[in-house]
Amino acid sequence: MKKNKNYIVWTRFAIVFLLFLSAALSSCSNDDLQAKNFSADVLKLTLSSTDMVLDQSMFQQKFSFKWSTGDNKGTGASISYKLEIDKKENNFANAVEYDFGKNRYDFDINVATLNSILLTTFNGEAGKAIALQARITATFGDKSVTPQTSTVDFNLTPYKPLSSELYMVGDASPNGWDITKASALTAQTSNPVVFIYSGQLSKGKFKFAVNTDSCWCQDFYTKDATDSGKIVYNSGGSGSDLQWEITKAGLYKITVNLLKLTIVIEEQESPAFTQLWIVGDASPSGWNVDTPEAFMVTDNPFIFTYEATLTPGNFKIMAGTKGSWCGQWYRPLVDNQGLTETGVAQNSGCDVDNKWQVTAQTAGRYKITLDISTNVIKITPVEVYLIGSATPNGWNMGSLLPMTKSGSVYTYSGPLTAGEFKFTKYNTNWCDGTEITAVSANQAINNTNFTKRDKCDGDDNKWVVSAAQAGNHTITLDLSTNVLTIN
Repeated sequence: MKKNKNYIVWTRFAIVFLLFLSAALSSCSNDDLQAKNFSADVLKLTLSSTDMVLDQSMFQQKFSFKWSTGDNKGTGASISYKLEIDKKENNFANAVEYDFGKNRYDFDINVATLNSILLTTFNGEAGKAIALQARITATFGDKSVTPQTSTVDFNLTPYKPLSSELYMVGDASPNGWDITKASALTAQTSNPVVFIYSGQLSKGKFKFAVNTDSCWCQDFYTKDATDSGKIVYNSGGSGSDLQWEITKAGLYKITVNLLKLTIVIEEQESPAFTQLWIVGDASPSGWNVDTPEAFMVTDNPFIFTYEATLTPGNFKIMAGTKGSWCGQWYRPLVDNQGLTETGVAQNSGCDVDNKWQVTAQTAGRYKITLDISTNVIKITPVEVYLIGSATPNGWNMGSLLPMTKSGSVYTYSGPLTAGEFKFTKYNTNWCDGTEITAVSANQAINNTNFTKRDKCDGDDNKWVVSAAQAGNHTITLDLSTNVLTIN
């Protein structure tokens, strides 16, 4: 009887072992079969088109590359793939390369990206076809199998990209004929060839520039001579300088489509909301709908800004009346939307309660700018720059090195020479943003009282470092507590 029990135990053990071994072998066998299925499969590359004229309207389309597996000669060896693209005449000497590794049999390139490669990497000319080659190379884990290739010839014609920026200049615009301060239109996220301006216009004329360079020889968009609803592209300031005219000062919405060369000018009523507030545990307000922190309205009544230190958590933006969880809100398009996305929706109620998310990695000081006429939000990290003859940055606006930041605290440790300095939150063109200045002219560095001025509106006071005070210093600025220390 004892012998029979041992026999049964060992029999059961053997069965379990065999089942385990069979599963393991089956797994290996499946891998081998999969690998063997590659045998006699000729490597072949195919493209979505072999002759294509690219166009700005295709910016959301993809150009596709697909390839078969290739032949591992029945070895069961793994196969890795590399795609190369070059001008046909180069024989892949200056190729754009993509290494995909294993188990990848297709690749898509956004048409806008592909167009950029044609114009920059391959020195293409807009409107002129380029003869190209694409090559897929398969290499094998078993080095006894020779690498295999498949090459396809194709032609692509690039286009001249439309401007990614658009500015309004003229005595009807907020900053008049000062092109260095021209008013920016907002590109639409869903269709970046469409730009919108919403705000105050004065009686006068305006046209559109593609940048804020001081030269009037840049590209402009002006009014069509036969249709005021059409725009004309003038390269390098060429062409007739026809402008649109505003005969009645007020609020306007202007929509420009650079691809269709159209413009729509609409008078607007007052903004739907005159106040906005931030709510959420990522913000200083917390989940307080009764006394949340408010946004500031800018010179444009449709654009609101808010600056604060955001901590890990969520937030959304209240509009209309405070105190109601199911009132009016500005919320992101998806829940837990990241801070780099620009889409926003205005809605009411509690059914769709999407929020922005701040993670431990993205926490820090931010400026939030919300345009309620276009439903575009920009959440940008706040940098602080030390500027002036006393600092290593000098007065070199546009090439400043930022102070070191940790949350809301900004620090500079290093030399100060005899001279003067102040702080700026922008590093673009003078008067583009906010400066942090001394409260009095030629203020001593042991007086750390400060104030702020926006767009050069206010006294341009600075701190002065004497020759005796020159040397290494540590400057710490806390934007949450508004405390400055200079040691």
